[in-house]
Order: sequence, then structure tokens, then C-alpha cells
Amino acid sequence: MDWFKLSLQLNKFPINRAQKALEQIQKIPEDHYETYLLGKQKEIVEYQLKNNPFYRNLFEKPHFSTWSEVPVMTKTDLQQSLKNRLSEGFTKSTAYIGKTSGSSGTPFIFAKDKFTHALSWAGFQDRYQWYDIDLNKSLQARFYGIPLDFYGNIQERIKDRISLRRRFPIFDLSEEKMEKFLKRFQKSNFSYINGYTSAVLLFAKFLYGKNLVLKEICPNLKLCIVTSERLFKKDRELMQAVFGVPIVNEYGASEVGLIAFENLKNEWIINSEDLFVEILDQNNEAVPYGTEGRIVITSLYNKAHPIIRYDIGDSGILSNKSTAKKPILEKLIGRTNDIAKLPDGKVVPGLTFYYVTKSIIEDTGSIKEFIVNQNAPDSFKIEYVSKDDFTKNQQQKILQAIETYVGKNLKVDFERKNTLKRNKSGKLKQFTSDL
Repeated sequence: MDWFKLSLQLNKFPINRAQKALEQIQKIPEDHYETYLLGKQKEIVEYQLKNNPFYRNLFEKPHFSTWSEVPVMTKTDLQQSLKNRLSEGFTKSTAYIGKTSGSSGTPFIFAKDKFTHALSWAGFQDRYQWYDIDLNKSLQARFYGIPLDFYGNIQERIKDRISLRRRFPIFDLSEEKMEKFLKRFQKSNFSYINGYTSAVLLFAKFLYGKNLVLKEICPNLKLCIVTSERLFKKDRELMQAVFGVPIVNEYGASEVGLIAFENLKNEWIINSEDLFVEILDQNNEAVPYGTEGRIVITSLYNKAHPIIRYDIGDSGILSNKSTAKKPILEKLIGRTNDIAKLPDGKVVPGLTFYYVTKSIIEDTGSIKEFIVNQNAPDSFKIEYVSKDDFTKNQQQKILQAIETYVGKNLKVDFERKNTLKRNKSGKLKQFTSDL
């Protein structure tokens, strides 16, 4: 039984149609591919101008003329009620609704039409098959967070079961928890690991300290996919040595799906089938291959919600070997997260704070940005940009979430600011530690 495909079909995501569409796109020859991209770019802009009042207001011109005149969208542009941003003919019940992780510090809610969501999953399935991983049959060891409220937790675990994923919650990465992780690998036939880079790296260091090779403990293991945070060369070498399988770098975002995935030649291939990825300078002009710039993404098929020339908040470089059909991400700059170390020895990845701040991220756009800083083993400071100070109720929700996801008896200070400090590339790092 193809459980993963069945789960998409039951939720009315047309995965069969999406896979056929992906196959047809991949058959387009290189010398015709730029024409395909230009046609889809023009088509999605004109569709949103006709069907989306929010985008018409953002565009500020009555008609599409040239691509360079299409405005660059920012996360801040999208921090308003979703109902104001949905295209005509779509509702929350007829589209896929998601929420960004907020790892950049600028969270928002987004929508995809169901075909686009299915096409994203068709892309993931296609890339995973490069390494003989089948989403319908291969068991995944998933190093991610998970909602801890009753209904959210149950929903996520049901999705995990259907999708052949077994969750390794990363809210506590102490030695004791790592021992339990190891026992699960000894008992289960996991085909691959998928998770946040920092969490997977901590597990690798734990195995290294015990002089263990995971492939010898779990012979069915074929692959390790890391995502959401930057992968450094030495960390990759360590992981590959202690896991005994290839380490693959994945770059994606919930609002656009798969952005780039490493092939068997260690080339980081950008998804050019349903996305158009540009590298722009500070004047929103495309830079030559080999030059660093801001990563700006267009979702070529999403009719429910415009994601057009969307500044994702990362910087990168396209390889000089890139072509229209096969763009290669030579370097991704940014996307690093620190680790919180608590007085009781508990180790918590920085991305855990997404689950904390999620408790007050609402579809109102009231919270624009936030950062969390650990300034002592038991002390944190949350700086945020919002129209108003956090209410006592909002503060209490965050404190309760910190107790649930991070730890007890921690001190938390709140400070509202007009702006937050960014690094040289303009990226806002959600979590930092002074320790």
C-alpha cells in the first residue's frame, strides 16, 4: 500500500496529476527551458493581478510588462490577515494553509492551492528517489519538533504514522535522551534520517563519543538528510563517518516547498520545475553567476496566494555551471541556529523557540519580528517588534510554552523594540546564545 500517496489523495491533493505534470516539465529540453520559465512567470503574475486585490495593490501598476519591474515581496508584506491575501475563488477550506517556522524571526501564515501543494510533494519524492528512498515505503527517523498540546500532538503523530515517519523530538537532546534514540535505531529498520542540522549533529557527536557507527547498528539505513540550518564541511564529515551513509543537504521552506537538493555528485540542484529562483543585489537587479546576493523565489503555480519575487531572507551564490534548467546553488549563506544549554544539562536546539513563539503567532500580523537570546544558563531575553506591548496574557502563554518545550524555573525578560538588530546580510537570527 502506498500510504503516503493515499494520505495526500484522502486530503484531496491531486498527487497523480502533479507527478504527471512534473514528468512533463522535466522532459522540456534545455534549449526550450528559458521559454518555459518566462511563460510561467508571466502567467502567474497576470493571474494574480486579475484575481488578487492584495497583489494588485502591491504591484501598483495595471499590467505586467517586464519581469524586472515586478516588485520584490518581503515577509513583512505578508504579515497581515490571510483572508486579505487569498486569491478570488479560494478560501481556507479549499486551499492548503500553513505557517512558516519563524526561524528568520518574521512568521506569517500562507496558502497554496492543492495542486501546488501536491506538486511540491512530487518534487520531494522525485529527489529522494535519487537515493533509493521511497516516501511510500521507506521509514524515516525524523529529528524535528512536535506540538505538545494534546490535539496538535495527536494530529502530528497521525500524520507521522501515515507518512512512515517516527518522531525523535528535539526539545531535549541530553545524553539520556540520546541513549533512548540509540535504542530506537537498534530496534527499528529506519531507511533514512531527516532533521534539523543542529539536532542531527548532536546525535552524531553522541555516537562519536561512544565510537559507534549507526549503519552497523541499523543496517537498513541508507541516507541522512539535513535541513533548516547551515551544514558545515567538518560537521558533514563527522556525520558521514559515524552514520556510515551519505549526508545530503536539503534547502526548503514551507511556503514554497523544496528549493534545492544535493544530487549524487554533491551538486546542490535548485528546483527549477515549479520555482523560479533569482539571486538579486540590493537594487533588486539579478547578479551574475558566481556572485553573492539575496535569494528571491517565485512559486510558478500557486494560484491561491501570490509568492512572486519573494525575498526569503537568505543569501546565496549560483554556480557558474548553472543553466536555466539546472541551476546549482554553490553556497547558502546564513541559516544557522545556536543551541541552548540549561543548568540541568538539558540541550535544546534554537529552533525549539519556534514552538514557543507559535503560542502567540496569530493571523493578525500584530507580532512583526522576534529574537530570543540566552544570556545565562537559566535566563533568556525576548525582543520583539509589535504594535503594542505583550499583554500579561501573552507573556503568560510564552512562559507556559517555555516551561513545556524548554524547561522549568527559567527567567524570561521581554522588551518591545521598534527595530531588531540584523547581521551584515540583513538576516535576522531568531535565537542566539551568549554562553
